[in-house]
Amino acid sequence: MKKFLLVISIIVIFFAIGQSYNLFPKKYVPDFLQLPQFLKNEVQKTQEKQTVVYEESVITQVVEESLPSVVTVGISKTTTTGGFFQFDPFNPFMPFQQIPGQNEKIEQNIGSGFIISQDGLIITNKHVVSDTDASYKILTNDKKSFNVEKIYRDPLNDLSILKINATGLKPLKLGDSSKLKLGQLTIAIGTPLGEFTNTVTKGIVSGLGRGITAGSPFEGYVEKLDNVIQTDAPISLGNSGGPLLNSSGEVIGINTAIAQEGQNIGFAIPVNIIKDLIETFGKQGFNFERPYLGVRYKMIDKQTALLNDVTEGAYVTEVVSDSPAEKAGVQNEDIIVEFDGKKVTGDDDQGLAKLILGKKVGDKVELKVWRSEGGTKTLSVTLESSK
Repeated sequence: MKKFLLVISIIVIFFAIGQSYNLFPKKYVPDFLQLPQFLKNEVQKTQEKQTVVYEESVITQVVEESLPSVVTVGISKTTTTGGFFQFDPFNPFMPFQQIPGQNEKIEQNIGSGFIISQDGLIITNKHVVSDTDASYKILTNDKKSFNVEKIYRDPLNDLSILKINATGLKPLKLGDSSKLKLGQLTIAIGTPLGEFTNTVTKGIVSGLGRGITAGSPFEGYVEKLDNVIQTDAPISLGNSGGPLLNSSGEVIGINTAIAQEGQNIGFAIPVNIIKDLIETFGKQGFNFERPYLGVRYKMIDKQTALLNDVTEGAYVTEVVSDSPAEKAGVQNEDIIVEFDGKKVTGDDDQGLAKLILGKKVGDKVELKVWRSEGGTKTLSVTLESSK
C-alpha cells in the first residue's frame, strides 16, 4: 500500500510540474490530476515575477558594467552678440548711439559618447562636434574632465573619434549589428538635454534598415543616414553619441536621432559601421587626418549592371557639398568605374573606400565616371582632409 501511494504521489508531482512549465499538452493530463485553478494562478504569478526579476537583473548588470565607459561631451566657444542702436533723449545732437556687440562665452554639455580604447579614444556623432571653431571637453562618469585634443570626423556616417589625454580607461564591448532581431532588448545610456548625466532607458529593436535625417539643435546641422536601427528606448536631445546596448552589455549602435513627430521613436547607427571606422582609423596609425572624396554611393555588380543596361562600379547617390568630388564635377547618378587607374569592381562594397584610403591628403587622382548621357568622362580630383 505504501508503495502504491508513493507511485501515485510521484505521478501527481510529475504532472503538476509538467503543467507548470507546459511540458506536455493539457489533453494528456487526466482530469483528476489537473491542478486546481488557485494553484495555476499562483504558478503563473511566480513565473511572471521571475521574468520581471530576470529582466531587472539583466538591465542593472549591464548598466553597472557600462556606466564607467559612457561620457558626456561639452562645448566651449565664444560668440559675439549683435550690436544695436540706443536712443539718448538728453543728447539732441547725437540721439542715436551705436552699441557694439559683446563677446559671450558659451559652455554647455551638448551630447554623449563612449570609450573605445584604454588610451583615450572616444566615439560620438559628428554632428555633436561639427563646429570646427569650438573646443570640446569630456566629462567621465567619475566626474573627471578632459580637454579634447584631436577630432577625427567621418563626413559620411555622422561619426567622430575624439582623443583625450588619459590612460587606463574602460572601453565598451562592440557587438554585431548584422545579427539584430526585431523585438530584442535595448538599453540606451547618455546625457539627455545636456543636463541629466547617466540617464538609462530601455526598449526593444522596433525597426531595422531605416533611412533618417540626423542633426543637432545646438549646431544647426543635418545629415542623411541610411540603414539605421529604430528603437523605442526613450532617447532625447543630448543622447546623441551615447551607446545603444544589448542584454549582454555589447554596443549594437550609437544613438543618433529622434523622430520629432512621434514619441518613443529613436534611431541609432549600427555598430558594424563604427567597427569599420575604427579599423580604418587603426590602419592609418591613428592618424587624425584622413583623405576623403565626398560621395555617397552604392556598388553595382556585373549582373545588376547587365540587367539595368549600365556599367559596373560605384553608383553615386549623393555628392557632399563643398567636397573634392563636387569641386571636380562629380554628379549624382554618375558611376565611378576607375580611381587613379584602378578599376572599381562592384563585387567589393568597400572597394572605393579602400582605394581612397590608400592615398594621402593633397594627392591628385583621376576619376573615370560613366554617365547615362555622355558616356565615360575623366575628372581630376584633389583629395582633401576630412573636416
